[in-house]
Amino acid sequence: MISKIISFSGKGGVGKSTLLILFLKYLIELKEYKNILVIDADPDANIGDLIGKEIKFNQTIGGKMTDLKKKISRREFPPNMPKTSIIESEIFESLIEMESFDLLEMGRSEGVGCYCSVNNIIKNVIDTLSKNYDITLIDSPAGLEHFARKMGRDVEDLFIITDPSKMGIHTIKRIIEISNEVDLQFENIYIIGNRFSEDLKQVLINEINKIESKNIKFLGIIPNDDVISKINISGKNLLDVPNDNPTYLILKKVFKKVI
Repeated sequence: MISKIISFSGKGGVGKSTLLILFLKYLIELKEYKNILVIDADPDANIGDLIGKEIKFNQTIGGKMTDLKKKISRREFPPNMPKTSIIESEIFESLIEMESFDLLEMGRSEGVGCYCSVNNIIKNVIDTLSKNYDITLIDSPAGLEHFARKMGRDVEDLFIITDPSKMGIHTIKRIIEISNEVDLQFENIYIIGNRFSEDLKQVLINEINKIESKNIKFLGIIPNDDVISKINISGKNLLDVPNDNPTYLILKKVFKKVI
């Protein structure tokens, strides 16, 4: 099986992390992908919260880089040892093994004065890491800077999630524009309307039809779900959402279109 990389994007607060976790639940249930990697590239680090897992700063890449900077300043590494090798080693040690997947948390920035940013590190090792897994899911940072820096260069499929707002739809258009400007080649761009009512579906479709791109596919709308919201607020594991949950059943039909 050829390794596959899928990224979830959109403006902040649209529910992209939630949909990533429900997609992960579907993959685990499907049992076709034995080795799954989830990369939380969002500095807000939402994935741990959504699966009820407390992740400390020193377990994140940001934490590892902070410690690494101190070790380098204290000359704790041989002078001839390549920094790239040191960094890659630290990142591999950051992998958190869960029962059905591995998790890599970016964490917050490592602070002013470091020789490289966490963003650049994750960009350079995504390709290396993903080759060890059947499928990699990336929770992208909210907004557009992620794409302007060409951090999606190894991603085959891009999910863009929007809520029923002008800002959410504007972000869809800007993500696609910037991706084209920096020559990011996605095989598929999937758009999902989250927390949409049925009467707003056509409004979203009309806006999507205005976008000039051949590889855009509208997957549908997802209604607001109080059960999922309650799981999120309570800090429980979203992977434990009941299999007969109406929203999850809708999402399963959506995900079957792409996997």
